[in-house]
Amino acid sequence: MLTCKDVSERVTDYVERELTWSERLQYWMHLAMCAVCRRYVAQMRTTTSLLTRLGEDVPPAPPLDPALRQALRAVRDEQPRP
Repeated sequence: MLTCKDVSERVTDYVERELTWSERLQYWMHLAMCAVCRRYVAQMRTTTSLLTRLGEDVPPAPPLDPALRQALRAVRDEQPRP
């Protein structure tokens, strides 16, 4: 029987459907008995879905203005290095 720790460690594999049939069965059995893990898996699915959509909706950043790039490099070069 899986523990809550096992579920949390394998949640990505579960959400991305990379578990074997027997591993999924064990996962389902734990989720059937554990409301906390069901909620956690639901949150991970929501997070994964939102991050996937975010990546599709965000246009690439425009290139930095050369003058701004030069100013940022000057500031970086003025700071002491550890």
